[in-house]
Amino acid sequence: MGDIDDALERAGQETFTRRPPTTLRGRVNFLLRQLKTTRAVAAELGVSQRSVERYRTGERKHPPRHITDRLDAAVRARWQPQVRRRRQREAATNTGITIETRAQFGYSAPIGSTDDGRFRRLTVHLPPEYARRLFDARQEGAEDRRMRDIVAEGLQEIYFKDGGRRAQDLEVSLNDIDYFDVSF
Repeated sequence: MGDIDDALERAGQETFTRRPPTTLRGRVNFLLRQLKTTRAVAAELGVSQRSVERYRTGERKHPPRHITDRLDAAVRARWQPQVRRRRQREAATNTGITIETRAQFGYSAPIGSTDDGRFRRLTVHLPPEYARRLFDARQEGAEDRRMRDIVAEGLQEIYFKDGGRRAQDLEVSLNDIDYFDVSF
């Protein structure tokens, strides 16, 4: 997974309408309902089946930090999938997405080009068509490079070219990402 895929996952988790379970037993029971067997939950968490049974019964209440982190990630990845899909569909058809990033952009234009651009901090709202393309690419399992190209094209058209009002022949590439965040 790349920076953009991680940011889309975080944005999806921010759309929850209810909080995921917070107790160890609640999280394990939720995963058990989703995955059906303690063996599947154990494989997901990288622990033994007996450990899952201990967590579930309350016999063991404080797993190691790395197990707690895996458990939290597994629950969040499966929590409220319909709510996430609805918010993604709305962003892809009506509202679009907002991207906040600090990244290095390369430029090419008739007067010259550079792939050694400076870092810029941008917060730009992209229209629904770019959101749809990003969600579709993610669904298809696209590589990070393809997702960066979609974002670069959106930023090029909306921010750098200002919707066609300037820099008509400018081509922008997204070279290096310091941080990347998405909201929808």
